[in-house]
Amino acid sequence: MAGSLNIPGYSLEPSAKQVPLSSNYITDFDFLNQYLPDTYQKEFERYGNRSIASFLRLVSAELPSDSDLIKWTEQGRLHTKYVDCESDAAAAADTAVITVNDTLTGPIAVRVGQTVMLSTATLSNKAIVTAVDTSAATFSVAYYEGGGQTFGVEEVLTMFIYGSEFKKGTNGMQGSLEAQVDIFENSPIIIKDKYAVNGSDMAQIGWVEIAPEGGPTGYLWYMKSEHETRLRFDDYLETSMIEAVPAEAGSGAIGNSSGDAGNKGSEGVFYSVSARGNVWAGGNPTLLSEWDSVVGRLDKQGSIEENAIFLERQFGFDIDNMLATLNGYNTSGASNAASFGLFDNSAEMALTLGFSAFRRGYDFYKSDWKYLNDPTMRGGLAGTAKVNGLLVPAGTKTVYDQVLGKNAKRPFLHIRYRASSTENRKYKTWITGSAGGAKNSDLDAMEVQFLSERAMCTLGANNFVIFTD
Repeated sequence: MAGSLNIPGYSLEPSAKQVPLSSNYITDFDFLNQYLPDTYQKEFERYGNRSIASFLRLVSAELPSDSDLIKWTEQGRLHTKYVDCESDAAAAADTAVITVNDTLTGPIAVRVGQTVMLSTATLSNKAIVTAVDTSAATFSVAYYEGGGQTFGVEEVLTMFIYGSEFKKGTNGMQGSLEAQVDIFENSPIIIKDKYAVNGSDMAQIGWVEIAPEGGPTGYLWYMKSEHETRLRFDDYLETSMIEAVPAEAGSGAIGNSSGDAGNKGSEGVFYSVSARGNVWAGGNPTLLSEWDSVVGRLDKQGSIEENAIFLERQFGFDIDNMLATLNGYNTSGASNAASFGLFDNSAEMALTLGFSAFRRGYDFYKSDWKYLNDPTMRGGLAGTAKVNGLLVPAGTKTVYDQVLGKNAKRPFLHIRYRASSTENRKYKTWITGSAGGAKNSDLDAMEVQFLSERAMCTLGANNFVIFTD
């Protein structure tokens, strides 16, 4: 069976040393040999751009916050529906007492005079509410149908309110309803890193010219290490906001006998969507009917018109293959030819086999996410730990910001970093020591410090979809 050999493999060994030593210098030269080796002075970038940071730059904004706790309020549902009810009456009864067994956070939102629909998977009735007992979470109904109740006693019922009816000359609706809101919160975490090199090692000139990703070009090896520390820190700023989880009560992070206590964690994107959003499990949706299930789920949420899907490579191929099979010319026979797109692909044209977007109820734009492909990050995972993609709604959401004390429009994903008029902790970097231009310490070294304090806010997580194995 043909296939790709895993040769050469990719190295999962750490590429950096924890402490800069003399072994960082190239010393593999034997000057007693009359044949000196030819050396390339420039480092070859065999892994291309190694940074995986890109996702949050595309989909999020960054806003300051001066508090250690970020809270916001999201709208609740407008209409009342209960999905675990039961009747105390038998079939054909004209009246019944309905008990609401749903998990409640307050009294049931049912009032006398309202009209309701009660249904099982196959049977249904419409009725008017004649009495309500909020303490017992029950309400009495009188059925409109002449044959009375169609379902049996204690069957599981779904109930929703569709209106009301009052007789002539009667008083108005008794009682009122308060707006249902959901309050969410998140806490920023402090992210740090450091690079250090002693003054003596800085006096040695390296042999290899370095030109790291977007960084300075030069012949000093410690410039490379410092720049890679900065790149690594930039990546961690993003992956922390994606992967962070709150410390659970009783966990080792929040308190343990060794004294390493007090870490609280934070809610990253994956955690928030897994807890409050939509989860597609069991592999990638590869059929149109499966995408219809995704669309049906989005219909029941915010119905956001435009959505971006950030995905790993195989998921992207699966979508391309699904869309290609919908082509009218993709049939079995001599006429089987790829001709999807605005124009037919001729033999002289480069054949494009991928799609950047498609519409099925909503607009879906897909983009490869390097983080999910990188074998040293999420790309090296399998099974239940594997994430294949994330659907992110486009646009903004209006929420009540409890710090500002007013409604504000915010992107569905945005970062809040700690800042005030005297301290900005969005991205801090400073140099200490007595080498490399620093003159603020008697330490014979240069230390470059990095710090940020931030939290990810995932608004309207019910409109996101995370695709997992």
